[in-house]
Amino acid sequence: MEAARTSRSAGSRIPNILSVAGSDPSGGAGIQADIKSISANGGYALAVVTALTAQNTLGVTGVHTPPVEFLRRQLDAVSDDVALDAVKIGMLGSADVARCVAQWLDDVLPAVVVLDPVMVATSGARLLDDDAVRAVVDLAARASLVTPNIAELAVLVGAEPAASWPEALHQGEVLAALLGTRVLVKGGHLPGERCPDALIPGPQGPGEPEQTVVVDGRRVDTENAHGTGCSLSSAIATRYAVTSDWLEAVREAKFWLEGALESSCSLDVGRGSGPVHHFHSMPESRHHQLFTDLAWRDTAAVRRDILGLPFVAGLTDGSLRPADFSYYLQQDALYLREYSGVLARTAALAPADDERLFWLRAATSCLETEAELHRTWLTREAGTRFGEGSADPVTRAYCDHLTATAARGSYAELVAAVLPCFWLYAMVGDYVQEQVRDEGVERGPDGVHPYAQWIATYADPGFAEATAQAKRVADRAHRCASPTERDAMLRAFHWSSVYERDFFDAARSSRMQAGSLQAADLREGAVLP
Repeated sequence: MEAARTSRSAGSRIPNILSVAGSDPSGGAGIQADIKSISANGGYALAVVTALTAQNTLGVTGVHTPPVEFLRRQLDAVSDDVALDAVKIGMLGSADVARCVAQWLDDVLPAVVVLDPVMVATSGARLLDDDAVRAVVDLAARASLVTPNIAELAVLVGAEPAASWPEALHQGEVLAALLGTRVLVKGGHLPGERCPDALIPGPQGPGEPEQTVVVDGRRVDTENAHGTGCSLSSAIATRYAVTSDWLEAVREAKFWLEGALESSCSLDVGRGSGPVHHFHSMPESRHHQLFTDLAWRDTAAVRRDILGLPFVAGLTDGSLRPADFSYYLQQDALYLREYSGVLARTAALAPADDERLFWLRAATSCLETEAELHRTWLTREAGTRFGEGSADPVTRAYCDHLTATAARGSYAELVAAVLPCFWLYAMVGDYVQEQVRDEGVERGPDGVHPYAQWIATYADPGFAEATAQAKRVADRAHRCASPTERDAMLRAFHWSSVYERDFFDAARSSRMQAGSLQAADLREGAVLP
């Protein structure tokens, strides 16, 4: 049989994602969850059914597996006609089914395969016999990414379930070496306030990370977690088809799933563990979409740029020159002085007392909490005072952007403009804090990371909560805004994010002083890319 095409065309905007999985008539897991997840994350969903289940939110009461000959007919019918950008594989149920899917993969050779090895029920009961487990392991070696939960990871490596995050990471590394492919270790079933996942690389290829990358996450307090493994794996497959970047796909899918879990309380499905709200960010009309979801997706490329900057790398491993950090802080001090005034203006425009108080506290924090770090470092290292010196082109351009937005008098637009200074700093703070735990980080003579105080400021739980509150205010403002204001909000957030990216670029110092910084040429009203 001729191998299926792997893309419709170079300019295809909506990728075709095939789910090969079991059916859940209650809609929370299996192909039903996959179809929702793929659609919510920007793909066109196709589905091939491996098994029919009788289940609801309380559990599974029966499974019917159609003949594998008919399974192969389903697979061939789809791949003979449709260009597949990615394949997500879930419940297989038997060794024969796993071998049938493996043979189809060998014949069709899809470019991307994400395997969620459904092998252990939430109760801990094994769903596959030993022969089927061996067939799934053989199939997993063909996958681009394998996403087991803690119990499934243990089955795949022949060990007891990990009781700690380091143990889970070790088992993931063993599995990645065994299979020769990427593995996503998921911390959702481990105890703790945080919910990290780790992307463990397979054989090195172009653009592959050289080492394990931990993507931190918050644990959402909800009983509605039915189908989270299905939903996450299909979301990753879809986002990879869109971004061609595994780490970015994991980060975006994880962020989306956190929102789906948090919004699950708006659903009323069953008496047991309910489903997540797959369409929390994509309701029936654009008017009701969360601004934060729209803005986060719009700035994905900007965020990738920020985390790849030499400044962030040096800040992380401790190799950043003190002179460069001092220059950054000097400019940041000048920025914060004006930013606090813009926050005060935001408070003046706020329609409610709680929002007014929030922005006033944020303005005060700029001049007290964050500024203390600047005063201490600049006085000690650079011999300058807080706010002393002249603004370079990007600092001036960023401040002009904010003050011009404030002058236009739209509360919603101004909230969007000030939000990146919360959100992107929290993102960088969390990212750097995750990375500095690695052994290769340079430390000062006293054993302390040279930029520990900066990291502590922006990876602080209090700052994370302030960021979450700013996001909630932005979503509220977006719901109340006119269509024109909503468009203005996205533009304001985008340009503030661009300025934040260039502000973080420590390598710009000499260029800025020479007046050749690219960001200095940005002007208000430019067309969004």
